[in-house]
Amino acid sequence: MYCILVYDVGEKRVGKMLKHFRQYLNWIQNSVFEGELTKGQIEEMLGGAKRLMKKEEDSIILYSMQNDKYLEKKIYGVDKSELTSNFI
Repeated sequence: MYCILVYDVGEKRVGKMLKHFRQYLNWIQNSVFEGELTKGQIEEMLGGAKRLMKKEEDSIILYSMQNDKYLEKKIYGVDKSELTSNFI
């Protein structure tokens, strides 16, 4: 399944969330990830994220589709995912 994930969490949890989501998806830019995951991987990823987040303060949004065949992606400006590709 092709997924796009965005999150907005408290400053103290940003680093932990970034590290957690990088284990599953490709970092695109601040608080945005994308990539292919199985349903099991999605459940595992979200389970870990729910343990890190404060439900009354933070949010995670996951968009998923069967594949990226019909997805068109256009980048305007700097492609931030390319800036950190050496670190992944």
